[in-house]
Amino acid sequence: MGEVVKRAYKYRFYPSPEQAEQLSRTFGCVRLVYNRALEARTRAWAVDRQRITYVQTSAWLTEWKRTEGLAFLNEVSSVPLQQALRHLQAGFAAFWDKRARYPRFKSKRKSRVSAEYTRSAFRWRDGQLTLAKMDTPLSIVWSRPLPEAAQPSTVTVSRDSAGRWFVSILVETTIERLPATEFAVGVDAGVTSLVTLSTGEKIANPRHERIDRGKLAKAQRALARKQNGSANRTKARLKVARIHARIVDRRRDHLHKLSTRLVRKNQTVVIEDLSVRNMVRNHSLARAIYDAAWAELRSMLEYKAAWYGRTVIAVDRWLPSSKTCSACGRINTTLTLSVRAWTCPGCDAVHDRDVNAARNILAAGLAER
Repeated sequence: MGEVVKRAYKYRFYPSPEQAEQLSRTFGCVRLVYNRALEARTRAWAVDRQRITYVQTSAWLTEWKRTEGLAFLNEVSSVPLQQALRHLQAGFAAFWDKRARYPRFKSKRKSRVSAEYTRSAFRWRDGQLTLAKMDTPLSIVWSRPLPEAAQPSTVTVSRDSAGRWFVSILVETTIERLPATEFAVGVDAGVTSLVTLSTGEKIANPRHERIDRGKLAKAQRALARKQNGSANRTKARLKVARIHARIVDRRRDHLHKLSTRLVRKNQTVVIEDLSVRNMVRNHSLARAIYDAAWAELRSMLEYKAAWYGRTVIAVDRWLPSSKTCSACGRINTTLTLSVRAWTCPGCDAVHDRDVNAARNILAAGLAER
């Protein structure tokens, strides 16, 4: 039995010079509207303790468009500007509910540039996508087909720091549940091995960042020597961004393949509820932990499990999974981090540290069901 879900399909596209100019102008207007609204809402709270609503910020946008200094806002589609205000409202709602930090201003250089178009601001006809204020459809590389008879509800256009253009198309589709299986697996995250499974299998850590570390360091040194504001500095910055993008792409591809395999094969996947933010305070391991991207792997496991009718269980991070004998349950309090294999003093069982931890994680997760 299938489940109807909203799913985004991301594609690369190549805009014409006119489209690139229009989208760049839209990105700038989105950032300006978001920042002006954030500044005004912050001032209203600091001075009058007044909580501003989305409706009020939308009225502000109408007034801004009528002023001489901001008349250029009328040159782009109004929908991405309204969507920016909705995202700001969602950010404040998350802050008030203590689910997120206070909304921050968008930076011209550091923030991801994007614009979101709802159904009224684009045309989808015969498999071609045309955005508002444009005469020609986008030249999209269809790396995989959209679901049959899919009708996009939202389109998000973005440009990454490497200068690549992407379009994310949100559609409603039916995902078929996978047949139920009796298999369950415990997953122990690590650095040397990306994950160790309770089955005894170890998935090697590709260390994508380490592979390109030499190229990245060389490109960053070249960037540091370039004069601020020069064309050569722009070229050098783009080269650094492309190396970073290649690292991210390889890492994400590997995590997708791993998470899909685990979800397809197992009915239940048990993981640790790790606090990556606290773990990276160990500066000697921070780079390796970021490169492993455990949080991204967990996110993939959770949403894919929801799609395919599987279960992901996160056990307490303080569980002594490495020090507990998976055979008899005795805790070896003398075990240090440097010991990778040990013998249980209670039952003489010989353990690989990571495999033993994965088995304990699995047992703890199954006990919680």
